Amino acid sequence: MSEKPQSIPPAPTADDIARRHTSAWSTSDKIKRMLWGLVQATLFRWSPHNAYGWRGLLLRRFGATIGKNVRLRPTVRVEIPWNLKIDDGSIVGDFAILYCLGPITVGKNVIISQYAHLCAGTHETHTHAMELLCPPIAIGDEVWIAADAFIGPGVTIGARTIVGARSSVFRNLPGDVVAVGNPARAIKSRTMTI
Repeated sequence: MSEKPQSIPPAPTADDIARRHTSAWSTSDKIKRMLWGLVQATLFRWSPHNAYGWRGLLLRRFGATIGKNVRLRPTVRVEIPWNLKIDDGSIVGDFAILYCLGPITVGKNVIISQYAHLCAGTHETHTHAMELLCPPIAIGDEVWIAADAFIGPGVTIGARTIVGARSSVFRNLPGDVVAVGNPARAIKSRTMTI
């Protein structure tokens, strides 16, 4: 029994190669990103532990929308802050990564635990150029993203959902569930008692 031969994809063209090596960012964006990198590595990172207002102010100066009583630890890493919106009362733990190549929106009273990674960037996988894609991430109110969890590009997580530690979320999750695993899936409902 012989196998059907698979078609061989065409070799990349000069245009494909040029697109692969062309930045998706304007010169202005590159300069803002460089300036933010300097501020983040110094004024943000070296700020005292409880200087939440100061770090919020720095993010606002670079275009982020930061609500009231938002608490970001000094070790949080934010890429492209002008694509970030965090609503009132939310907390982002130590060494969390908010990779805002596309918009990341975080609702009210959300907890993003230490080492969590929200990644709003990926690449087109069906072209030689592998163009940059920046699908948004939306996190509903009162969500808890536990330690070391990964939230992938284009994901929406419904209100009051818990994403378990070290889980990886690649598809939308409804509200009011507990989701765990890689890939994460809902294992039970989250019932609020108070």
